[in-house]
Amino acid sequence: MNKTYVKKIMAIAVPIMLSNLISQLQMLIDRVFIGRLSLESMSAVGNASSPMWTTMNVIFSLTTGATILVSQAYGANELDKAKTILASVFKYNNFISILLFLFWLLCPQVAFRLMGVDESIISMSIDYARYFAPIFVLTGIGASISCMLQVCQKTQIMVVYGVSRSLINVALDYVLIFGHFGLPAMGVKGAALATTIAELIGDLIIFFYVLNTKSLPLKPSFAQIPPAKVKPYLQTIRYGAPTACEDFAWNFGNLYLIVMLNKVSVEAAGIHSIIFGVELIAVMLVGSIGNATLTLSGYETGGKNVKGVWDVVMNSAYLSGIICLANLILFMLIPRQILGLFTTDQAVLMAAPVYLLIVGIDLFPKSGNIIFGSGIRGYGQPGWMLKTQLFGTFFIITASTIMVLVFHMGIREIFCLVVADETLRFTLNNWKLWRISKDHIRKKTA
Repeated sequence: MNKTYVKKIMAIAVPIMLSNLISQLQMLIDRVFIGRLSLESMSAVGNASSPMWTTMNVIFSLTTGATILVSQAYGANELDKAKTILASVFKYNNFISILLFLFWLLCPQVAFRLMGVDESIISMSIDYARYFAPIFVLTGIGASISCMLQVCQKTQIMVVYGVSRSLINVALDYVLIFGHFGLPAMGVKGAALATTIAELIGDLIIFFYVLNTKSLPLKPSFAQIPPAKVKPYLQTIRYGAPTACEDFAWNFGNLYLIVMLNKVSVEAAGIHSIIFGVELIAVMLVGSIGNATLTLSGYETGGKNVKGVWDVVMNSAYLSGIICLANLILFMLIPRQILGLFTTDQAVLMAAPVYLLIVGIDLFPKSGNIIFGSGIRGYGQPGWMLKTQLFGTFFIITASTIMVLVFHMGIREIFCLVVADETLRFTLNNWKLWRISKDHIRKKTA
């Protein structure tokens, strides 16, 4: 373990980690409230939120290309180039976010019917989507700001953002879902509206900080953004598109699993929603380290130190391994208590140890894919990650179809399938980054 790299990783990752942890705790509380309504409500929210977060991730994934190019320019001390790229991203990211807002506001039923959402809950899923849709309006700007803060290593404001947004969300959940202080009980619609209001207020806090701070050396001026040309943005898309397609492929595979679980039962989709929400906390913590890995890998690549990419990844893997081990121990010690927060269904609680043990094991290869994938992208080869994800998605779709439709297997077998997928892809990604490092050393010594 290299203390210098660990300090750099933690300087970027910890504020993002705290913000994400607070946000995920807020989402868990949201699911606790919804779970108290009914398992059907939980299933409806799970079916609605999964495709919506998938499309939202498209914007952030495309912006990954900007993070790669801006961090490489920053590492090479080309500040004007970095500002030009960011100005273009600030301008053109908004077109995508507005299109997604219109889709989820006007025709969410198209996605839900393609997913095979049960007729008994589809109306609740549609209501959730329409109340959630306004979040997309500011997503493009938010992704651009996130990229700039990450590369400038000024992510501390994300903690303030996370705390304020989460506190507002929890308070509004209590009022709007169940109906307090004279307001009507809105149920699932109230959960979506609470999240939307909280997200928009959190975005305003970030905007205020960016407008007034003088500590962002890469912040483009207002005069640079309106005339910004599309060419720099298209260059970021060239790097970001493989990541966006990779994330879409991963999420598509996850959505397909929900389709298969819907065929098992409505309850199975609800259980998946609960377990996925629990796992997501650990994934977000590791993802914060992944963000730092991407940025620092870009610095090292821009500074022509490819071996440094491997060093960054190894130290990040060490930190993420500690997180995964802590979660596995927690899942093994108190599984019923964890799932008992979200449901009173005794059948689910009886199976809790098995579900959480599988998820705890899955965290290790999944975190490996996050960290090693970030290193590969930072080096400038995001296309490799797309290839391995396409393989994984094909594997998930094919295997889950056979398991559910031919052999009539259930949710436990589906969870085990996810572990197998993550493990296969981690093996491939580990090999690829090792090859990159070895090839670089061989070229230097030749």
